[in-house]
Amino acid sequence: MTTDREQAIFEAGIKLGALYHQWVGSPVSRSSASALETAIEKSVILQPHVEEITVVLDRELMHPNAFGYSEVQGLMFNVGIVTRVGFAYCEAGLRPKDGYPMMEIVRCLDQQKGGMER
Repeated sequence: MTTDREQAIFEAGIKLGALYHQWVGSPVSRSSASALETAIEKSVILQPHVEEITVVLDRELMHPNAFGYSEVQGLMFNVGIVTRVGFAYCEAGLRPKDGYPMMEIVRCLDQQKGGMER
């Protein structure tokens, strides 16, 4: 049996992995990036256990092709997510680190135990 904390961590990881693989390759331009960020947020927030989500795409990495748009790349993502299971919260992120899009657990909070843990 998993704890609520373990399940909140799992939920954060699975949501970030699904987000990454669902949206990489999507057409985007600097002028449409904000609409895509909102669409991703509105999609992910519908899923179970998601409390908050923030998506920012790095527009500096958007270089138009011959048709005037770019494709979403993993390094463009700067995502923060908070999941909750029971009284346990997990804050996680997806952002570039050393030239690679990395997912990480930022911190966890178990309100029954009363503190943040890394």
